[in-house]
Amino acid sequence: MIKLLIADDQAMVREGFGALLAAQPDLVVVGSAANGEQAVTETRRLDPDVVLMDVRMPVMDGLEATRRLLADPGADRPKVLILTTFDLDDYVFEALRAGASGFLLKDAPGADLVQAVRVVAAGEALLAPSVTRRLIAEFTARPAPRERPRPTALNALTARETEVLRLIARGRSNTEIAAELVVAEQTVKTHVGRILGKLGLRDRAQAVVLAYETGLISPGE
Repeated sequence: MIKLLIADDQAMVREGFGALLAAQPDLVVVGSAANGEQAVTETRRLDPDVVLMDVRMPVMDGLEATRRLLADPGADRPKVLILTTFDLDDYVFEALRAGASGFLLKDAPGADLVQAVRVVAAGEALLAPSVTRRLIAEFTARPAPRERPRPTALNALTARETEVLRLIARGRSNTEIAAELVVAEQTVKTHVGRILGKLGLRDRAQAVVLAYETGLISPGE
């Protein structure tokens, strides 16, 4: 069973998501929170596998709550699935840096929410295609970064792993990367796992951030 905690300041949203998710045979909602501070407290108390985190909440927003939860020591930190809307683009990049594992638009179909929870719980990152496109667009709008030396950590990657990392940063799925490189999807999964391990990253979401921050891929490329 995948244990969930829902953090949202709107009771109807918490109840609606809770009913939808609790109806699934492999999901159980163990708690809820109406603000970020409660989300941190309840997550530490209930130890859920996945936290569905709204961004705009009173007392403490979801971004700060995500930072605090994922800064906790230990390997049992929860996965955080950010629930966002189109007007929250400024928060997406910071939540990625904080270690959030997934993003889903609040107006997504219920089936997408259920699938997102399962994907994130399995240790994969999930970026809704529209969120990925807007994230890349946000980078594109920034001034071009000044020349800087290639980070030493990237030197640990093989040429093929570097190529895969660039494609991840462009928002490609494993299936799309496999088709572009003409390799098996399992081979891509192996490359992704090695990339994350060598660079000490939690998931693909952090890989996107690193690729842009280090200049491995340039905005608009």
